[in-house]
Amino acid sequence: MATTRFAPSPTGYLHIGGLRTALYSWLWARKTKGAFKLRIEDTDLARNSAEATKKIVEAFEWVGLDYDGEVVYQSDRFDLYKGYIQQLLDEGKAYYCYMTKEELDRLREEQMARKERPRYDGRYRDFTGTPPSGVDPVVRIKAPLEGKIVFDDGIKGTITIDASEVDDFIIARSDGTPTYNFVVAIDDALMGMTDVIRGDDHLYNTPKQIIVYEALGFKLPRFYHVPMILGPDGKKLSKRHGATDVMEYKAQGYLPEALLNFLVRLGWSHGDQEIFSVDEMLEYFDPADINSSASQYNPDKLLWLNAHYIKNTPNDKLAKLLEEFGLYLLSHDKREILLDIFKERCKTLKEMAEQIKEVLETPESYDEKALKKAFKGEAAENLKAFAQALEEADNLHLPSDYHTLLERFVQEREIGFGKIGMPLRVALIGRLGGPDLSDVMSIIGRDESIARIEKLLKSLEG
Repeated sequence: MATTRFAPSPTGYLHIGGLRTALYSWLWARKTKGAFKLRIEDTDLARNSAEATKKIVEAFEWVGLDYDGEVVYQSDRFDLYKGYIQQLLDEGKAYYCYMTKEELDRLREEQMARKERPRYDGRYRDFTGTPPSGVDPVVRIKAPLEGKIVFDDGIKGTITIDASEVDDFIIARSDGTPTYNFVVAIDDALMGMTDVIRGDDHLYNTPKQIIVYEALGFKLPRFYHVPMILGPDGKKLSKRHGATDVMEYKAQGYLPEALLNFLVRLGWSHGDQEIFSVDEMLEYFDPADINSSASQYNPDKLLWLNAHYIKNTPNDKLAKLLEEFGLYLLSHDKREILLDIFKERCKTLKEMAEQIKEVLETPESYDEKALKKAFKGEAAENLKAFAQALEEADNLHLPSDYHTLLERFVQEREIGFGKIGMPLRVALIGRLGGPDLSDVMSIIGRDESIARIEKLLKSLEG
């Protein structure tokens, strides 16, 4: 049984890199019948955003990643952290450092001038004199002075770092607030984390956290540091690539199933399989199988997956989802035919809603380029004649009825299909492209088809 967590800082919205980490952690906990916890790391009081916290929880609800127990907020635990800081001070494992910012800056400049790595020099480590007046001290933990810090990473293998690489880092600021690496180690230990799955940008935080674990006598979890996601150009994923707020994917018409399927494959695989249900992810996923190299974000693959999931979504559910895009089809008499047509054509719910609205709503305007292309020669006369053919035809109900009428029309007038197809398409939906004309006419019906043709012809005359 694994206990895992996702622990975002509420200084910004949840992005897809974070969601992938959360998904991996959730899968491992659920697969092993363990527990998955959500912790908000909000100790940076100046940068926290209540709105960001709310959006993180909303994103979890949207994609269906449930967590066990209440959300844990670090800002509620300051008294707990202060107790552990005092414990380390009492045990001689931490100490007050009275070095001013100016002194620290000067030390770093001198070290860099000597081509040394900037680091605190431990001057107050064993200080027993009289503290300088007027300085609010920080608290530093005593890091090992020699030897190596070694841990096994489930993805990257054994990581070995010389103790000299880690100085006596600050665990409490001068105002008494605890620092990130200190509280993370305490929370992971007290919340019973057995496995910590996180981005490899945290890799070099791990030695510091191990120092805290050992100073407090806590048991180390297993660590898995997941390589980053790169953009299509091979550079670090950014907003221009699509690394946006997870909820923006919902607004763009992506299904949560598609996004999770996309993310699970960004760094993990099971043979050549591309489509994974959540049950299949749970069956096959193991964090030890996560790739050790960075993965690449491919927006076309996400669209392909989303199209797959839209095609396989039941129409009742699809109609409900489309309501978020201002389209209400649950009681529409042509709902089934509409959804059956457009779920085969569209890659996002937003695109589907827009295209269905084009069919259901009479065009308010017409694409200028489409008008120029479609209305050449006898196009207007052909369109007027087709309206007459619609008027006179019997038994127009199914798409096949309208298709038969169109075929007979082009044969009788001895014209190519485009001679009527293009002007008719502009009349019906305001542009070129779109679904089969027979489908459109069967959905809106004979009278509306004629009305739209007459409206366009009238606008051309004016």
